[in-house]
Amino acid sequence: MSMKIRLARGGSKKRPHYAIVATDSRMPRDGRFLEKLGTYNPLLAKDSEDRVKMDVERVQYWIAKGAQPTDRVARFLEAAGLAPKAERKNMKKAVPGAKATKRAAEKAAKAAAPAEE
Repeated sequence: MSMKIRLARGGSKKRPHYAIVATDSRMPRDGRFLEKLGTYNPLLAKDSEDRVKMDVERVQYWIAKGAQPTDRVARFLEAAGLAPKAERKNMKKAVPGAKATKRAAEKAAKAAAPAEE
């Protein structure tokens, strides 16, 4: 049985509230779980103590049993100091493409040409 530590969504529309749960990976996101390990409220301020609450001992127990945390839960564990910081890929999504870079260079050259005269 492959175990996951993941988020189960609760709350109403546009007011999410998540439970951090240990579950079988084959169960639905909000379906049956084995144990509730904590809560996550994304509506609270990022520096709030109540934003993420976890039962650290139980999380460590499930990880020792072989449960794999999801990406978001792994970030919570990193912030709590329970997991080593993983290196993530920087996909450079904000960097413009080749055509846009070329257009920007041409525009800069055109703007610089009248200033020289």
